Amino acid sequence: MTFHKYLGDSKMFEYDKHYRECQQSNKPFIKSKINPSHGNFYVLLDLMTCNYNLSKIEQDEIKKLILSEIKFVESSSRKFNDFNIDSETSWFDGISAEHVHDFCESLYDLTQKYHN
Repeated sequence: MTFHKYLGDSKMFEYDKHYRECQQSNKPFIKSKINPSHGNFYVLLDLMTCNYNLSKIEQDEIKKLILSEIKFVESSSRKFNDFNIDSETSWFDGISAEHVHDFCESLYDLTQKYHN
């Protein structure tokens, strides 16, 4: 069985299954789901499935990543809703369909950079 870095636009039971897999593997839970109100993606990063938290440095790196995405979304005349980054749970509402895969992969890779 291959571990997926994130789960995108799935059914609730698939998210539950992936959450348990993340817990068993001590990996972060990352999911993306389309937000029908604006057509972009809501992304959740949950570290409660693993035994580490984001450091201030990691939070700053994620903030740089999201600020770049906000610039892209708004440059194409779309609205980026909001985001929140903290040490255990972070969310981003407005990730473009063009970047959601790379964004989720980057989030995962960032969490593993300091915690392998």
